[in-house]
Amino acid sequence: ARKILREFYRRGASNPQTRRPQASAPASTATQVPSAPTTSKLAISGTTAAEKINSLKEQCLNWAPAKALGTLRNQMVFSSGNPEADLMLVGEAPGYHEEKKKEPFVGPAGEKLDQIIKAMGLSREEIYISSVCKFRPSMKNQTMGNRKPSPEEMAANLPFLRAEIDVVKPKVILALGGTAAEGLLSETKAVSQFREAWHQFQGIPLRVTYHPSYLLRESEGTTDKRMVWEDMLAVMDKLGLAVNEKQRGYFLPKS
Repeated sequence: ARKILREFYRRGASNPQTRRPQASAPASTATQVPSAPTTSKLAISGTTAAEKINSLKEQCLNWAPAKALGTLRNQMVFSSGNPEADLMLVGEAPGYHEEKKKEPFVGPAGEKLDQIIKAMGLSREEIYISSVCKFRPSMKNQTMGNRKPSPEEMAANLPFLRAEIDVVKPKVILALGGTAAEGLLSETKAVSQFREAWHQFQGIPLRVTYHPSYLLRESEGTTDKRMVWEDMLAVMDKLGLAVNEKQRGYFLPKS
């Protein structure tokens, strides 16, 4: 992935047009092929955190490494929430509902996330929500179907997530799902193998839990809900948030 990004950088820094011989033409005949559009170097501008996030959004709209892949849709879904939050939530990529509303974590999964956030005593306005990939991965004959972003797609978008973290400076990062954890930690493992441990990303404590959509699929019992809630309790403790006995007892077996 780093080699791919270095190549994008090289293209952006060189002449905006390169030449490639046509397959059926002699070497002396060439066809001009435009390189990836715009620039592939980030420049954060602005005074406040909100202004800096907006400058990143503007650059993301025509981000050359992402556009050059040709595997991502055009509608950008960047982030939402407080750009000075103590808690930052990171998902994998926008899906159908997110693309339609231009906001991360909406639809059924977003509603489940709202319930989790509310149970923590927080609101969306108090936290910052982003994703590893800022564009919905495309599929053939795509309607409402979604797919996880590829390592190349995540790598092309990762500079923005790194820049966001530098701006927001959260005290804790929460990765929602295995794909988000893979993009942040460069490891491919099941969520169960990431859980119950603190990781680091850019020097910030990072916790991994199941994606809200996982709870929608496993909604019959309380075991999975309790596992997610234990991750939330660990995050709340790390942030120094007050946790009452009722909160600590959520989804525990009743004696």
